[in-house]
Amino acid sequence: MENKKVLLAFSGGLDTSYCAKYLSDELGLEVYTAVGNTGGFSDQELKNIEDKAYRLGSKKHVALDVTQEYYQKSIKYMVYGNVLRNGTYPISVSSERVFQAIAIIEYAKEIGAKYVAHGSTGAGNDQVRFDLTFDVLAPEIEILTPTRDMELTREYEINYLKERGIEDDWVKMEYSINKGLWGTSIGGKETLHSNQTLPEEAYPTQMEKEGEEDIVLNFEKGEFVGINGEKAENPIDAIRQLEEIAGPWGVGRDMHVGDTIIGIKGRVGFEAAAPMVIIRAHQMLEKHTLTKWQQYWKDQLGTWYGMFLHESQYLEPVMRDMEAFLESTQENVTGDVIVTLKPYHFVLVGVESEKDLMKSEFGEYGEMHKAWTADDVKGFTKILGTQMKIAQSRDKK
Repeated sequence: MENKKVLLAFSGGLDTSYCAKYLSDELGLEVYTAVGNTGGFSDQELKNIEDKAYRLGSKKHVALDVTQEYYQKSIKYMVYGNVLRNGTYPISVSSERVFQAIAIIEYAKEIGAKYVAHGSTGAGNDQVRFDLTFDVLAPEIEILTPTRDMELTREYEINYLKERGIEDDWVKMEYSINKGLWGTSIGGKETLHSNQTLPEEAYPTQMEKEGEEDIVLNFEKGEFVGINGEKAENPIDAIRQLEEIAGPWGVGRDMHVGDTIIGIKGRVGFEAAAPMVIIRAHQMLEKHTLTKWQQYWKDQLGTWYGMFLHESQYLEPVMRDMEAFLESTQENVTGDVIVTLKPYHFVLVGVESEKDLMKSEFGEYGEMHKAWTADDVKGFTKILGTQMKIAQSRDKK
């Protein structure tokens, strides 16, 4: 018999809901649905997605939980590399897409699907992330993208579903919210213009606290493992605990402006309280525990790693090489970072670490030298300036 199985990456939104009916009713395919959960969905949200999938005629729906894999193979290295795209964005929801795509295509192979489908439009990054991952890992499976290929309007999709008896609350939210373990992206009318920013009410987590609050972030070999000396069961729980503490202070908000994979400029708001506090605290701890050249090369590779991850190059083998380097640099990045949370911002107070390179027996900056003499410095400075003296002498002639 002809294989008519198609696995649809299903989020329960309008586009994937349309795809579910279109693939079944118009193309006569057996639609299977799956959602890749990388830690951004609650149990109730997953149940709602499952119910909607079956209402739309899915033969079988599954939730593929890859939260641990996402942390171990992505978040951990983004912390090691202090990854902030364009110095601002912790690559929040966008970093999840590749792992969702990997889970989807592996399940498609497991059930023997001939096709795999997604609901991305033709104007964003996700279409590339899904297409590229699917094609690299399963080139034999054909990719279907009705929303993109047919250039459908929202109104058309809603009418199509209503005509087939599918009723739902299709009212477009004023802001598009994509929540994930490593932050939440927010798109709306203001993000479409270069001279506007998001209003307070657009952020899902509102600023509720007053005054200030001191917390201590605990790191072991570069991994964030606990708060105030209480080690979490695993780093994922530690991230969630910190988000609950820091989110209501309104910290970690910003606007990201960057180059999309397809070449146009993109702009999106985000809130990422835990990721921003973790990355900045980790970065400070590294200033105390790494050498100058370790920090320098980490900065270079961290930038490249973040760019490749954002642009769907996760499966490129050089990423494994960069991960090996980043992990190697974390051997001595152990200690505590004191942070003060305040409304809309936080302050890095200092660190406590047995691995701290501020060793007083060598000297105290700006105060007293202990490991060299005044004559040592005079000779060092004379030699250090030799090349510049030669150049200056040449230029004067």
